This record gives sequence, C-alpha cells and structure tokens, in this order.
Amino acid sequence: MWGAINRSNDCGDGMIYITKLNGRGAVINADLIEMIEASPDTIVTMTTGRVIIVKEAVDDIIKRVVEYHGKISEDVWRRR
Repeated sequence: MWGAINRSNDCGDGMIYITKLNGRGAVINADLIEMIEASPDTIVTMTTGRVIIVKEAVDDIIKRVVEYHGKISEDVWRRR
C-alpha cells in the first residue's frame, strides 16, 4: 500500500492516486484519462492506450479528477 506517502486525492502536476486491483498503489495523470468503465471492476483507459484495472469505484475516480481540475481553476484565478 502507500506506507508513509500522504495519500490525498491528488498529488499535484495532474496526477491522482489510484489502487490497482492487486492492492498496489499507483499515480496516474488525470489529464490522460480517456474513459472509465465499471464491468464489474473499474477499468481506466488512458489516451496512450494503456488499460489499468483499479479498486476505486468509477465515481471515486471522477471525484478525484474533478477535484484536481477545480484546484487548477483556483490557481488560475489566484494568479490574475
């Protein structure tokens, strides 16, 4: 699992934490997610063609991506 890593929903630079089906943690680029399916496992397809099966539900992945994009929007408005 993640050990000492601070596992918030995102880790900056467009990356979000996920847990692979085998229980190992990973970080993926939220901007490269092309599709998320539930069948019954959650399958994340990246724009690169890579497919990752994760433990998180579709709604949880969507929430993390939306939160990441919300933080980007906040940063843009603060810099104006």
